[in-house]
Amino acid sequence: MDLPSAATVVASLLSWKATFVYGYLAWALYVHYRGRERHRFHRQLTDHSTVIAPYNAIMYGFSAVPNTPFVDVARFPELRPLQDNWRAIRAEAEKLFDDGHIRAAATYNDLGFNSFFRRGWKRFYLKWYDAPIESARALCPRTVALVQSIPTVNGAMFALLPAGGDLGRHRDPFAGSLRYHLGLQTPNSDACRIVVDGESYAWRDGEAVMFDETYLHWAENRTDRDRLILFCDVERPLTHRWVSRLNHWIEHTFVRASQTENVPGDKVGLLNRIFGIAYYVRLPAKALKRRNKYLYYAGKWLLLAGIVWAVFFFR
Repeated sequence: MDLPSAATVVASLLSWKATFVYGYLAWALYVHYRGRERHRFHRQLTDHSTVIAPYNAIMYGFSAVPNTPFVDVARFPELRPLQDNWRAIRAEAEKLFDDGHIRAAATYNDLGFNSFFRRGWKRFYLKWYDAPIESARALCPRTVALVQSIPTVNGAMFALLPAGGDLGRHRDPFAGSLRYHLGLQTPNSDACRIVVDGESYAWRDGEAVMFDETYLHWAENRTDRDRLILFCDVERPLTHRWVSRLNHWIEHTFVRASQTENVPGDKVGLLNRIFGIAYYVRLPAKALKRRNKYLYYAGKWLLLAGIVWAVFFFR
């Protein structure tokens, strides 16, 4: 049997790489243009939604619920016990806040929400794609029991947006879940709201809302009262078993690795341990950005271009 020539092998590799590049570009463009609102193009290029665009596109394509910014909570009857017990949940959340447990991360070990802390946002994790966090079991047992009784709730926390606080426009990275908010202690005002792909919702005590956090969204609290909610990641219903298995593997392998602590001694996932180191390595780049933004972005784009060239064109 004749062996293929080196030129044939190289041509085949280049053809495969080209197919991959064009396919990846198609998925990235789909994610970018999905919905009515989008990042500026240069921001989208380095956004995490571009990095995992092929995976998220699979989740959208096999979603068993509408691909809309907001999804009717009635489609998730298993979540009803949370709303039925919202006052008991609120009591535990208020006690946690009064005792200083609902707070920003003490160190750089919360990759998913690190940028929010600068805007005054605070949280206390109940569970994160794993068993309940030990400090939560001890400090808010009733809420943990309620959350743990619902298998589709993968992650949960108490989240506080302070009076006058806001969160900038962003996408959350993972389309394998949907986001559930239950109002606990809110201003009950239209001036305290979340806007998802241009559609606005104002939190109310005891009311629940479900939305797709991979659409561009932002939040603001233009009142003089803090907003405290129960915040859950709920597994996206999917149409095929093999897609659900893929989603579970991603959850258990990658999303779980972003777990972090409420108090010292809680488990910290691998991704957050790496982030804690990488943050300090990145400090010189952040200092350069403060001194000279043009030089910082020139270096950033040259680095990205070099990575793309090395992956797809180096022979």
